[in-house]
Amino acid sequence: MRIAIAGFQHETNTFVESPTRLSDFERADSWPELLRGRDVLGVTDGMNLPIAGFAKAALAEGVELLPILWCAAEPGGKVTDRAFDTIARLITDKLQGMTPLDGVYLDLHGAMVTESWDDGEGELLARIRQIIGPDLPLVASLDMHANISQQMVNYSDAMTIFRTYPHLDMAATGARAYRMIREIHANGRPAKSWRQGEYLIPLHIQYTEVAPAQTLYGTLKAFDGPGTRLVELAMGFTAADTADCGPSVLAYSSSQPDAEAMAGHVFAKLQAAETQFETALLTPEDAVETAQKATGAGPVVIADVQDNPGAGASADTTGLLRELVIQNTPLSILGLLHDPQLAAKAHARGPGAEFEAEIGGLGPGDTPYLANVRVHHLSDGQCRYTGEMYGGGIATLGPSTALQLIGTQIHVIVTSIRNQCLDLAQIRLFNLEPEQARIICVKSTAHFRADFEPIAQDVLLCAAPGQFPCELKDVNYTKLRSGVRILGG
Repeated sequence: MRIAIAGFQHETNTFVESPTRLSDFERADSWPELLRGRDVLGVTDGMNLPIAGFAKAALAEGVELLPILWCAAEPGGKVTDRAFDTIARLITDKLQGMTPLDGVYLDLHGAMVTESWDDGEGELLARIRQIIGPDLPLVASLDMHANISQQMVNYSDAMTIFRTYPHLDMAATGARAYRMIREIHANGRPAKSWRQGEYLIPLHIQYTEVAPAQTLYGTLKAFDGPGTRLVELAMGFTAADTADCGPSVLAYSSSQPDAEAMAGHVFAKLQAAETQFETALLTPEDAVETAQKATGAGPVVIADVQDNPGAGASADTTGLLRELVIQNTPLSILGLLHDPQLAAKAHARGPGAEFEAEIGGLGPGDTPYLANVRVHHLSDGQCRYTGEMYGGGIATLGPSTALQLIGTQIHVIVTSIRNQCLDLAQIRLFNLEPEQARIICVKSTAHFRADFEPIAQDVLLCAAPGQFPCELKDVNYTKLRSGVRILGG
């Protein structure tokens, strides 16, 4: 078999005004910079990425892979037409010169919105299908937060989807995509069935280590094989105001009746789970007060879920920081807070310097927090991940600093490049020991759990004001399908 492979990932928050540009795909952040040709295989080898899992499974069976490119940008506003068209053209131009092929694999997200296309992946798949024709197998892997459209279903032969949040199974999802393309090549394209859910699930309750998400994803394993038999479940990305926003069930089989039956079985469980999702979030005051009362070993981790850069938020809000100061907490660490100007000032002054700082608060509806700070540590922001989800990759934070608020035991980690605090290594980079803290505040929704839960005595979810719409009842959706319900609304 000769299979062309490419990756083009973006999770688009349509409520963020700042667009995602071509340069955002070309630079490294939580993942590598735009890769071309053989670098796609070499750089991603061993990473927990779908394209790495696909490649490992395919190469083990002697498949010839023709890598085109792989790129991803941090979640943010709509992808510019220039960025989308440029990257899509790089893929389609290469495909035109790669005949003969036995299949095409794409490592996609599933919630990309561009300036011109609400369904970025659907448009990309349409352009690729126009190049390769109707018969060549075309398989994609998707993020668990994909908003799946009819166009995506029509133009692909199969799509596999992450089954964990935090996403610990990205490579495994890519390997499952290889199994599907191999079976399609051998036995023909499967029948498929697709159902869209009737309610939106806020991101913070999509965590798959507790019910009902744990139970829902646990039902899928029974349908894995043989052949092309498969059922996948996407939870949807609720920060995208599009008609297809929300959960979906996909089923594949050698027969249409079997595909319909499997999709109907899982869809019924999805519908029945609606009342089991608990949407409540703590206020900053209650979260910090609860953390203060904890008496067990290890830190209490407070997740600032509405300022999650992993969903496109600014990562610079100050509501939770203010509450730490008001309650005069013991040793506390807050990060990663995105404030390039403040990081630059700390680097200019040097280690141990003391100065009056305006911390964060750069977005609408927020104000900087004014405090006297001491430069605790400086870093170039290059950090190798060690945790289960991102292990093997490198975090690129830019010139960064840990600042201690003078007269307190509160430390704030400030970065020049917007990035989630996903990994304990990101804290240790700043000469801070997370196990010794009493409170750790992270700007993340769920990905932090993989590395932080083992050391935490408790994890609390906090609704401090921010750009990510976790409380969906307050979101002004304009494009949702008629009749879609909003949990917590």
